[in-house]
Amino acid sequence: MISTNNFDITKTLTVQARKGNQEAMYKLYKMYVQAMFNISIRIVTNQLDAEDIVQEAFTSAFVNLGTFKGDATFGAWLKRIVINKSINHVKKQKFWLADSENLPETVDDDDNNDDFMVGDSELTEISPEKINDAIKTLPQKAKVIFNLYLLEGYQHKDIAEMLNISVSTSKSQYQRARKLLQEKLLKSMNN
Repeated sequence: MISTNNFDITKTLTVQARKGNQEAMYKLYKMYVQAMFNISIRIVTNQLDAEDIVQEAFTSAFVNLGTFKGDATFGAWLKRIVINKSINHVKKQKFWLADSENLPETVDDDDNNDDFMVGDSELTEISPEKINDAIKTLPQKAKVIFNLYLLEGYQHKDIAEMLNISVSTSKSQYQRARKLLQEKLLKSMNN
């Protein structure tokens, strides 16, 4: 949660950066670079690609700072740029569409089971590192949707719009990711 003081600092730095102040741009970069990298790496899963995407996102943000209206925080605006660039990168990969073929378009509208592992006492003992490693092995589209929905907090409607897919495809890919992740984690516990 951003405190009022941090919000004021960010707002001041954004105004200064808009005027071309390089020091303000550098401070904004330092404030947000790690968070933006974390977002990108969850989507593209390749460190070098994520680093490139974050650099491109900051460059794009600073070049287009004049279009930043301040309706959202600078961080939220930058996050959207990072997500869009990460998704575009993944879409360029030839395996993007291949992992969603032959999936049913229908899915239960029951989104109440989003805490897919909380009730499983066996799975709550798994380290965050193992969970993160298991997420990285998911099929690309399912992984992107899983991350956008569960970790970034986007709704299926928004994800569908970002990825140019139907809402039901977003939901089915999310359910697929959850199921595969749970299977992988259970299997890793038994080994």
